[in-house]
Amino acid sequence: MNLDDLVALAKSRGFFWPAAEIYGGASGIYDYGHVGALLKKRFETAWTSFFVESNDNYYLLDAANILPEKPLVASGHAALFNDILIACTKCKTHYRADVLLSDVGIRISEGANSAEIDDAVEKNGVKCPKCKGAMAKSKPFNMMFDLYLGPERTEKAYLRPETAQSVYLNFYREFNILRKKLPMGLALIGRAYRNEISPRQGLYRLRELIQAELQIFFDPENFEVDFERLAHRTLSVFFHGAGGVERLTVKEIVEKRGIPRFYAYHMALIDLFYTLVLRIPEHKFRFLEKGADSRAFYNKIHMDIEVDVESWGGFKEVGGIHYRTDYDLSSHSKGSNKDMSVSVGGKKFMPHVLELSFGVDRNVWALVDTMFGKIGERSVLQIPNYLAPFAAGIFPLQHDEILENKAREIYTTFRTQFRIEYDDSGSIGKRYARMDEIGTPFCITVDYDTVDSNSQNYNTVTVRHRDDKKQERAKVIDLGEFLSKNTAFDIGQFLKKSGLLV
Repeated sequence: MNLDDLVALAKSRGFFWPAAEIYGGASGIYDYGHVGALLKKRFETAWTSFFVESNDNYYLLDAANILPEKPLVASGHAALFNDILIACTKCKTHYRADVLLSDVGIRISEGANSAEIDDAVEKNGVKCPKCKGAMAKSKPFNMMFDLYLGPERTEKAYLRPETAQSVYLNFYREFNILRKKLPMGLALIGRAYRNEISPRQGLYRLRELIQAELQIFFDPENFEVDFERLAHRTLSVFFHGAGGVERLTVKEIVEKRGIPRFYAYHMALIDLFYTLVLRIPEHKFRFLEKGADSRAFYNKIHMDIEVDVESWGGFKEVGGIHYRTDYDLSSHSKGSNKDMSVSVGGKKFMPHVLELSFGVDRNVWALVDTMFGKIGERSVLQIPNYLAPFAAGIFPLQHDEILENKAREIYTTFRTQFRIEYDDSGSIGKRYARMDEIGTPFCITVDYDTVDSNSQNYNTVTVRHRDDKKQERAKVIDLGEFLSKNTAFDIGQFLKKSGLLV
């Protein structure tokens, strides 16, 4: 599916669209419609169950979107949260420099500074794509949104540029409340704000974005994981400096590439989440290692999580796994004059952090792109049942008061247990098609046998399966059990399949 087709589908079926659309929209800011909001919620629920609720000493937090200035000075964001901006001297259009160069086929490291950007622009004769004017000298541009608190506007603050800082600021209190045990995982799903120079490709680069992040705090000399259980799982990794993707076992990643056991283990967990839970095809998923010239300076190891997204033109980042060492807690210790070191097992040390970071918006887009396609003449979103926005559609076969009343009765019975939709608009074929396009796994149809007390199919309905159009009769009284069995997200089931639960 190309970008324009996906955007059209998203708008017509209630997934997402630019904010303030009736005023022409706002670049890099999107609203979720009723279908997209449910899909996003399903993703967040599956993510939380898999990475947080299934682990001992891992917990979900929520935190303020506004941060005072001092923490972001200490973290380095106030000085270093920059992209390189370059503008046309003629039409004054602004561009993110690395994106501009990439669009004209010039490769440059993500960490390139202004001097390197200017050199590449001059050597390659890069002109403004819009008007062919000459480019001005590039300069750093801080992407944080600043604001001022109080009526006198004297206290400077920022919309948080990432959710991670909120977790680090709450670490010490949570560590003490949770009885001083490590490793400790603190997760947060929330909004972050970045004044992107050139938002693009739908939900890929946004000014207001949603992140799902897990920060794991641990003793760098003692981070035990159940390594052997996943040691022989094979992952696809594009290592920095390599000529292409390699397929290696988790054990080989440790032994041949020198990746720490705890890091490789969590790579395997992420791979399981994408291929087993989200059901992204194995060939469409990989890790990309960032080198020192393109990763954040505080990351000792940095792997992007990538999915092959057709509407974005290939493999694109949807998350990352970052070994941030003790940079964050050490920075906040200095900035706040509060010692963030801990004492565990008679040893005092500054915990290190392993960050598992996921862009919720990007993953929602990637799911729609990857799962939407044609089955014969039908357009179908073949998403896992437990991720589908609606568990079922309830239809009367025809516009008939008796059928409509019975369908309404069934809908009313189950609507508090499941997210289901009643639809009596248009032909039954058109109703099936609408449900197929938003991924609804089951369509439940009330027909004349359902309401005929003389029929052997009295008080039964037709259940149509989305993927193969298979139809079966089911008793109305059994629908609750059927939908529970076939649409619920059971984390235990996935842990068993992955070998993490015996």
